[in-house]
Amino acid sequence: MNIFSAFRDRIVDAVESLGLETRDGNPLQTAKVNVEPPRDASHGDLATNAAMVIAKQVGENPRHVAEKIVAALENNPDIVEATIAGPGFVNLRISNAFWLTQLKLMADPHSGYGRSTIGGQKKVNVEYVSANPTGPMHVGHCRGAVVGDTLANLLAFAGYDVTKEYYINDAGAQIDVLARSVYLRYKQALGHAIGTMPEGLYPGDYLVPVGEALAEKHEDALLSMPEDEALAVIKDAAVDAMMALIRDDLAALNVHHDVFFSERTLHEGNGGKIQSALNDLTMKGHVYKGKLPPPKGQLPDDWEDREQTLFRSTDVGDDIDRPLVKSDGTYTYFAADTAYFVDKFERGFKEMIFVLGADHGGYVKRMEALAKAVSEGSVQLTVLLCQLVKLLRDGEPVKMSKRAGQFVTLRDVVDEVGRDPVRFMMIYRKSSEPLDFDFAKVTEQSKDNPVFYVQYASARCHSVFRQAEEQLPGTKADLDRLDLLVDESEIALIRKLAEFPRVVETAAVAQEPHRLAFYLYELSNSFHGHWNKGTDNEQLRFVKVNNPQLTSARLGLVQGVLNVLRSGLDILGVAAPAEMR
Repeated sequence: MNIFSAFRDRIVDAVESLGLETRDGNPLQTAKVNVEPPRDASHGDLATNAAMVIAKQVGENPRHVAEKIVAALENNPDIVEATIAGPGFVNLRISNAFWLTQLKLMADPHSGYGRSTIGGQKKVNVEYVSANPTGPMHVGHCRGAVVGDTLANLLAFAGYDVTKEYYINDAGAQIDVLARSVYLRYKQALGHAIGTMPEGLYPGDYLVPVGEALAEKHEDALLSMPEDEALAVIKDAAVDAMMALIRDDLAALNVHHDVFFSERTLHEGNGGKIQSALNDLTMKGHVYKGKLPPPKGQLPDDWEDREQTLFRSTDVGDDIDRPLVKSDGTYTYFAADTAYFVDKFERGFKEMIFVLGADHGGYVKRMEALAKAVSEGSVQLTVLLCQLVKLLRDGEPVKMSKRAGQFVTLRDVVDEVGRDPVRFMMIYRKSSEPLDFDFAKVTEQSKDNPVFYVQYASARCHSVFRQAEEQLPGTKADLDRLDLLVDESEIALIRKLAEFPRVVETAAVAQEPHRLAFYLYELSNSFHGHWNKGTDNEQLRFVKVNNPQLTSARLGLVQGVLNVLRSGLDILGVAAPAEMR
């Protein structure tokens, strides 16, 4: 349960019970009433702006309205104190009994604590990574992979019907370059000298096994074929091999997609799906024949000084109209993007999220325009741009991978530091901000390393259960004796746990999964802080040999912490370990 939403409902009920009338005679508007944690925890547990929202409508002083709200809340059994602060904020202090009721839900492994229904099973498509299938994943793909996968997990946890999708760019010129690169590796596998890989082809050694596999399967038969026929065979084999490599790399990062959509299928049948999409846009008046004026500055690759088929994207929010057909009669990339969007729209997605690299900033307006044109505004489209990741080792830049030839691969990073540090740290900053990833710091066992600190909290929870079993065999968490938890430090930890459902909902709505990573660090800090108090004060230790009932109650608190850590880390795709080594 999101207690902030629950108490907001109580506040609104209290306001409506006052019988206040607006100056214009219309019903009171309460949509902007909110309940949040107070900026200063000493002021209480919850704070609401209700008095200020209502005061404007009824023409009264906000503090006067706040006094009425406080009076209306006097008989609420869960509120032990309501005070007025500043211009009219109402601060609430909640009873310990209420917090203990929440802990019972937190500690119950079957309650699904933190899950939400705010998504209403709305169909959402999250497309992320979608790297060209021309080689192994590089570290530039890593952040988008983690952000997209975590966001999809978060939305599913918040009640959305989520599909994780990968768009395979297997129909462009880069695939022709891949095929020619593999053809040389194929000849090399047959014993031909190929010399230095020509400029413009892919030089990495990762293509050597692909050439060897082709040589084993076809022997030298491809050499006697016309080049275009041989390259067609090689192209299929190369794309399949690269996608197997990419899937393997992503699996190492615990990234999995539900759908792998091939761009090539849009071009089949002489571009049937693309032409169908363009016909639909033409019927709606969004496609016309015309000439584009030369843009200022450097000319884009898709600009041609001729009459051509154009998407009238400036009518739906774009800066310029977009070409759909090249001078040679083939479709532009944007034409394929149009057909792909139509395909998603026809699959019933009401919301589409694209997670892209920072270099795709120019992609945003054209896709937003396309969404408006195709869906007539019914689809919510979001493009999240992930800023660059700078790899460091003790503050010094990391050199490129020898295997890839030109870049550091995703697998290099995962193999060196492990999946969990990579995933956690890639999400431990807002995706729109640059990220420094230092190999030394992410493996450090200290509070300054967030992933270690959070996973250590999980391990400590398990250590409490092991200690209890050793000292009081058979002792389990007793959720019926949580009333024995009376120390302020224990209640404070429960209050922190109670923020979890709100964090899930706000992070999902804002599409900012880094908020969850921040929260897990804060929760871990609260747990470690409470643990340390037990080190200094024996009365606060979790396991009390001379008081099994209190021990059972405190095991319930630890179970609550562990359950929330598990749920949060599972959304991030990170393990919640039982011990640290």
